[in-house]
Amino acid sequence: MCLFCDFAAQPERFLWENDLAFAIFDGFPISKGHTLIITKRHIETIFEATDAELLAIGEGLRTVKSRLDAQYHPAGYNIGNNNGAAAGQTVMHLHVHLIPRYPGDVPLPRGGVRNIVPGKTEY
Repeated sequence: MCLFCDFAAQPERFLWENDLAFAIFDGFPISKGHTLIITKRHIETIFEATDAELLAIGEGLRTVKSRLDAQYHPAGYNIGNNNGAAAGQTVMHLHVHLIPRYPGDVPLPRGGVRNIVPGKTEY
């Protein structure tokens, strides 16, 4: 069974939920408060999501961000979504990363998600 489908059956572990999505802390966080917004329906990529699921994910991002702001006071956020193995997806169930960022957490944060590919931060 899918790891995130297993989580979907454990609502007591949710940080947030609506009818179509839920949030949990990432099991391997890259920063304090790193959270995943996950669809309840098992689909692999964001391109398979319905309009209602996309809105549900958006609601989760906004709601969880507000909670993380109050609890951890980050200076910024990265929002990430990997679609397919070539893009780095390891759990083949749609999930969106909400990653709080803090001053000094990396030496040069310029370029943000462009750091995925070495040498692409300069443009």
